Amino acid sequence: MSAEIRNLAPKHVWNYFYELTQIPRPTGHMEAVTLYVAGFGKKLGLETWRDEVGNVLIRKPATPGKETFPTVILQSHLDMVPQKSLSASHNFLTDPIDAYIDGDWVKAHDTTLGADNGIGAALAMAVLADTTLKHGPVEALFTVNEEVGMDGVFGLKPGFLKGRILINCDSEEEGQLFAGCAGGADLNISFQFKDDIRIPSGDVAVKLSLTGLKGGHSGIDIHLGRANANKLMFRFLKDVVTTYGVRLAAIDGGSLRNAIPREAFAVITLPEDNADILWETVSDYQELYRTEYAGVEDKLEFTAEKTELPGTLIPEEVQDDLINAIEGCQNGVIRMLYDFPGTVESSSNLAVVSSSPGLIEVKILVRSSSESRKASITSALESIFSLAGAKVEFGGSYNGWKPDIHSAILRLMKQVYMDLYEKAPSVKVIHAGLECGIIQGIYPDMDMISIGPDLQYPHSPGEQVYIPSVRKVWDFLRVTLERIGEIVSSSEKQD
Repeated sequence: MSAEIRNLAPKHVWNYFYELTQIPRPTGHMEAVTLYVAGFGKKLGLETWRDEVGNVLIRKPATPGKETFPTVILQSHLDMVPQKSLSASHNFLTDPIDAYIDGDWVKAHDTTLGADNGIGAALAMAVLADTTLKHGPVEALFTVNEEVGMDGVFGLKPGFLKGRILINCDSEEEGQLFAGCAGGADLNISFQFKDDIRIPSGDVAVKLSLTGLKGGHSGIDIHLGRANANKLMFRFLKDVVTTYGVRLAAIDGGSLRNAIPREAFAVITLPEDNADILWETVSDYQELYRTEYAGVEDKLEFTAEKTELPGTLIPEEVQDDLINAIEGCQNGVIRMLYDFPGTVESSSNLAVVSSSPGLIEVKILVRSSSESRKASITSALESIFSLAGAKVEFGGSYNGWKPDIHSAILRLMKQVYMDLYEKAPSVKVIHAGLECGIIQGIYPDMDMISIGPDLQYPHSPGEQVYIPSVRKVWDFLRVTLERIGEIVSSSEKQD
């Protein structure tokens, strides 16, 4: 029975997690859980606030004698991803999560568990309720609607938080300290034109299909050297347009802005006399791509087949400008972090290239933990496509969290972990978005770290959290708060 989770150690953490599992809280439906958390703070007699977007902030004063310790913010989000198996009848708007213990893991029957980020919220609630813990001033920030759009943290206002040290509890690997993340920016690019209805006499139509690539997350997997289907397709198109009189009628590559495109399809026309050599060229490029990506893209397929003549073509000048712009577009890893070897600082993902009558759309996602580098890359891409005659619009920009090797909270928590577990924690920077990046954009002086227990398969019905790791994270957090006075910060603002 799910109530047995209350008896796991540490009991106060698991008790609050269990209570969160009983409150439906999918992204976009935050009223019940924010009322619960705000009521929790008020029952403890603590200063409790809700801002205009629904974030909850609870302030706990320092233990007597610890008033001079710097204020620490414990931050987590309250929403969860609502995913279930095909056979499940679960209603995420009304039904509690049916969690259960399976050996050393807590899981859910046929749905996501909500440990992302319910465990983080439970850790903060346990700190607020613990009367034995010796600590300085604490602020617990519970944000809303993180999983889709990060609306809660985007709605934070300067001055809402008083602390300048923040511990985010939304990471998924115990023993790792995350000290930075990438920000992002979308480029939405469009070519508008009047379709060319003059298909050259004697032309035949061919459908090109580039498939079988691995794809992956455009942040976390970008350093793995996987092929981008759009880049490969346009590399081929530039050759055959120049050499064999090919005209482009339609293009469809990629699907999601945050996914490395796995497939690309094109419809072209060319003189029938050149059809045989086109087949040979496609075969040659397939072999070339397989050689270049040997050991990486083992299932790459590049094929051509005859198809019906299209009704229209993309105008030749637009076709040429598009091909040249895509060929020149930066894609993949652009810069690595010097202070964190093996970690990507900046990248670009040519995510989508698609056509419809009179319109070609291109979508690119730029990521960087450096705001200045992100701006530089987006500016360079804007220049390339503007020169090609396209309209370029920016959207979805969010801040990165620039890592600081001199971070006081990082230095303290590395030492605390070493003292507790007699080994050094890993320090990492993730090339994906975290709420910390947006918070740093609003509070530039915030010193931050991100921690969490071992969590597997988040955002899926297989989500599970490792019970022993929750104990370790709780002890790690507790001792950090007890030793936070070792950080001297002249800029710290007290209540």
